[in-house]
Amino acid sequence: MSQPFVVHFNPVALHLGPIQIHWYGLMYLLGFLGAWTLGEYRRKHGRLPVNRDAFGDLCFYAMMGVIVGGRIWYMLFYYADGIRWIWTEPLALFRVWDGGMSFHGGLLGVLVAGLWWSRRHKLHFFDTVDFVAPLVPIGLGLGRFGNFINGELWGKPGLVSWAMIFPNAHDEDVALAATDPKLAQLMQQYNGLPRHPSQLYEMLLEGVVMFAVLWLVSLKPRPRYLVSGLFALMYGCFRFAVEFVRVPDAQLGYLAWGWVTMGQLQSLPLIVVGLVLIALSRRAPTLPLATADQTQAA
Repeated sequence: MSQPFVVHFNPVALHLGPIQIHWYGLMYLLGFLGAWTLGEYRRKHGRLPVNRDAFGDLCFYAMMGVIVGGRIWYMLFYYADGIRWIWTEPLALFRVWDGGMSFHGGLLGVLVAGLWWSRRHKLHFFDTVDFVAPLVPIGLGLGRFGNFINGELWGKPGLVSWAMIFPNAHDEDVALAATDPKLAQLMQQYNGLPRHPSQLYEMLLEGVVMFAVLWLVSLKPRPRYLVSGLFALMYGCFRFAVEFVRVPDAQLGYLAWGWVTMGQLQSLPLIVVGLVLIALSRRAPTLPLATADQTQAA
């Protein structure tokens, strides 16, 4: 194979005096802005019977749900010291600059925020979720691209033509090369092990593919639960599949049988929920588009 691409970017996008703006933070910001823009477009076309201010509230609550839920979930299930931080180092929860966010926790946070908002505005919870679901892949895809720029969450060694070198994985590369002569030869040849760019796989599947499918499906009014069910099913399947070529979190490793990861374990319920919601959609009502008068009155 030819010389693999070396993933070595500056994680800092720009400096504003003493303040550093990181690419990963910008990806979050662009994800929120993209979701708000397309959500407002959908709202204006009658997909959510609320006014602009109410939709702005939904965006704010959802954003807080992503941040708070994602951070708490990470600290509960992925933190290196387990849950001991609760009584030994509780302030670690707020050290977001050290990294550590979980999609599954962020999703739960958005659902809680959406439930509270839906009750306030007397809307069916899943009508809100069906509205939000096509907007989420924007942030998912950009977040995975942020992981790629940071050179983190890399994949397993592989000899595919698009394999890449991740300098941040150098210590792991050395340890693997010491156990396998073929890997040692690759290490010597490329000064690193060619690895699957699993972040880009996830960006393509969780971002581009999921957005395209959900957006196209939701162009016309669909039965309640269908869009939400497709979202849960696709994310669960895509995440479960990519985990086979992604290195598990070092502090957790494999949970069972030498291949089950925490990401796969937490994705299984989404697959089940997705199938159940799709089944429910077969007998659920299809809501008509809201008129301008209904939106303004709301």
